[in-house]
Amino acid sequence: MNNEALQAILTEQVPDATFDTSGEWLNVQVSVAAFRPLAEKLKKELQFNFLFCLTCVDWKTHLTMVYHLRSTQEGHHLVVKVNLDTQQPQIHTVCDLWRTAEFHEREVYELFGVDSLQHPDLRLLILPDGWEGKNPLRKDFDDPVNMIKL
Repeated sequence: MNNEALQAILTEQVPDATFDTSGEWLNVQVSVAAFRPLAEKLKKELQFNFLFCLTCVDWKTHLTMVYHLRSTQEGHHLVVKVNLDTQQPQIHTVCDLWRTAEFHEREVYELFGVDSLQHPDLRLLILPDGWEGKNPLRKDFDDPVNMIKL
């Protein structure tokens, strides 16, 4: 399936989605509400069976969740982006669809403070106890040691 065909299918599923076709992989931006139903369709109907990267970007005004997906059967790629509110960032988990998301979502939780709703084990993954809620990769994180202000 080429990017144009994939874009047509995604537009039918999420009419208000926006696309970036400037790169090799199709990028789609969807709302938080549209994300979970789209993720289910991508996994179950469009054979995107491999989530190989899940991360977050802090833009100061909002957070963006970024999901890199691949269909190993069909060979196509997709990047899904979802903007979140910085004050209460929440998105539904996808670890029941792609098992690799379980640890990625935990990492995003501790480093950016994004709650993955319905996650079975949302707790610190890398940082030691006492770092809950500090979110060191957020741009508003106060680092007294390095004293870097962004």
